[in-house]
Amino acid sequence: MGKDESLTYADSGVDIDTGNEVVSVIKSIVKDTYDDSVLSNIGGFGGLYELHTRDYNRPILVSSTDGVGTKVKLAQQLGKNHLIGIDLVAMCVNDVIAQGAKPLFFLDYYATSKLDVTTTSQIVSGIANGCKDSSMALIGGETAEMPGLYKSGDFDLAGFCVGVVDFNNIIDGKNIQKDNLLIGISSSGPHSNGYSLIRKIIEIRQPDLQSKFGDTTLGNALIEPTVIYVQPILNLLEKFKINGIAHITGGGFKDNIVRILPKDCDITIETNTWEQPEIFNWIQNQGNISEDEMLRTFNCGIGMVLIIENSDKNNVLDTLKELGYDSYQIGNVTKGSGHIFLR
Repeated sequence: MGKDESLTYADSGVDIDTGNEVVSVIKSIVKDTYDDSVLSNIGGFGGLYELHTRDYNRPILVSSTDGVGTKVKLAQQLGKNHLIGIDLVAMCVNDVIAQGAKPLFFLDYYATSKLDVTTTSQIVSGIANGCKDSSMALIGGETAEMPGLYKSGDFDLAGFCVGVVDFNNIIDGKNIQKDNLLIGISSSGPHSNGYSLIRKIIEIRQPDLQSKFGDTTLGNALIEPTVIYVQPILNLLEKFKINGIAHITGGGFKDNIVRILPKDCDITIETNTWEQPEIFNWIQNQGNISEDEMLRTFNCGIGMVLIIENSDKNNVLDTLKELGYDSYQIGNVTKGSGHIFLR
């Protein structure tokens, strides 16, 4: 393969060098994510997926694309490339599930200076694992080798996923009303946001990333993959009415919840209702970051917020506990004018 060239790897007869070692490894990994809807071994230039609509009165496709930002640099530094693919899937699929959509399939884009079998297989394995956790198929993608753009060893990732939801079951916040409650589901750490700041702290403070941090190391705590919330939310949707879902990414609570908040409602979040994981305390202390900036930049321990009926509170919390997810009542909805208050 020459300079500044790329290859695709949908397993449906795309035009690639099948003797290429990287492609062989990738195809072996992605096949493990396939389900009956993936139409493999059919010639073409893209992945084929059969959409079964019999379970939907009016099926609506929901899509999302995202990346993992500069967290890839920390993954390289720590030798944790196999984890970064999980983040890529999570950042896309958590947005799709936030609208009540069941994930169907995923595609990725991996660009680097020079393809390396080990690094590529680690990254794609992480993506495949994320897809399996989301019960969706990895049906294709592109791996680009561009030495003129990337320095030796550098790489970047982007992902794209598609889900489906019945029109009448779309969760867009329009049903949020006074006296609804907010349930926060715990995050695993910073997820994939704020890593330019985290890396700056590491650069200035020069901490030992292999030092003990709780029951792990500091480096492991900082690189912990983003939680994929697909399975718990799909489980809850079968049993309860969820009026709103917000994926807490960059911008924190205010910027993300406001996307779904009706203009005649306010939300109050009590930030003392959950214990902020220690890794956020480390970031705040080492970076001398104010409380307001922390809440604007990071999820601070809550990766997903559900807005539910008051009467369902205990059952929702119990269900999440049974599924292995820590969750808390973190706030409530009042009559207002579309504002969010943190206190």
